[in-house]
Amino acid sequence: MEPRDTLGRPLKALRISVTDRCNFRCTYCMPKDVFGPDYTFLPREALLSFEEITRLARVFTGLGVTKIRLTGGEPLMRRELPALVRMLAEVPGLDDLALTTNGALLTEQAPALKAAGLRRLTMSLDTLRPERFRAISDTDLPLERVLSGLEAARAAGFDSLKLNCVLKRGVNDDEILDLAAFAREGGHTLRFIEFMDVGTTNGWQMEAVVPAAQVRQILESRWPLEPQVNGAGAVARTWRYRDGKGEVGLIASVTAPFCRGCDRARLSAEGRLYTCLFAGQSLDLRSFLRGGHTDASLASLLAFHWKRRDDHYSELRHAATPNLPKVEMSRIGG
Repeated sequence: MEPRDTLGRPLKALRISVTDRCNFRCTYCMPKDVFGPDYTFLPREALLSFEEITRLARVFTGLGVTKIRLTGGEPLMRRELPALVRMLAEVPGLDDLALTTNGALLTEQAPALKAAGLRRLTMSLDTLRPERFRAISDTDLPLERVLSGLEAARAAGFDSLKLNCVLKRGVNDDEILDLAAFAREGGHTLRFIEFMDVGTTNGWQMEAVVPAAQVRQILESRWPLEPQVNGAGAVARTWRYRDGKGEVGLIASVTAPFCRGCDRARLSAEGRLYTCLFAGQSLDLRSFLRGGHTDASLASLLAFHWKRRDDHYSELRHAATPNLPKVEMSRIGG
């Protein structure tokens, strides 16, 4: 029987971080003053192997998980990643296998990922202005490399591409219409995400949040929208452009939390299980994997852990919560 947590939520989605490293230093995720040249990343032996990840994926699908998303850090920095994709694509009961990336390495890797069985890609795109891109991502890699990666993904056969934009007031909120126009013309689904207090290093302040309701008003000033029906567990509220040019998503995790429908768990690169993006505690699955436990034992452990879950941080958010101990987003993805 599929486990449900204390709020009646099932376990349907699993996000798997395959590395804690990234080639960007985005200010809202891995600011360079914290993740600088002297920062110590996980050693290779601490990371879960592809075989260990796949084994856990099979256990999770046995508990009801139907969707897996690979994250990081930047997942394309994990060597031989298409081999892992191929292994996961063969896991019984898995309906969706996706990956989130900053796109800088897609030009080289998109064809191999598609051939290995990856079904969907989501790419981060916070700005269309080259100099602003350098400032936000704090990298010497040019914006053109990301845009080329986007085109390479489409050429490789990824038809349903999603673009994620984290909006921050005074940083990129003047590009809402430009980004939406870019996605509309390219046939992509753009999702605007409210700036969140993930981790403890991004200097989050409520004043920097651009509410999703405001974003919708700006979009509707140019293109009429109509709401779409969202599936169970969806984090984005989607709106269809009435002129038929696709849809746009709004992720209001600060101003309109969706905790009550959250059905996802997160696995860090070193095998720690987090049941919330804002969690401060985790379950060390690597020690159980390497300690000789059977799949049945692992399944019982996971079911027990999920049944005790009572996370709903975004519903509780107040002036003090941003300072609570939380896992960094670079460890478990977005």
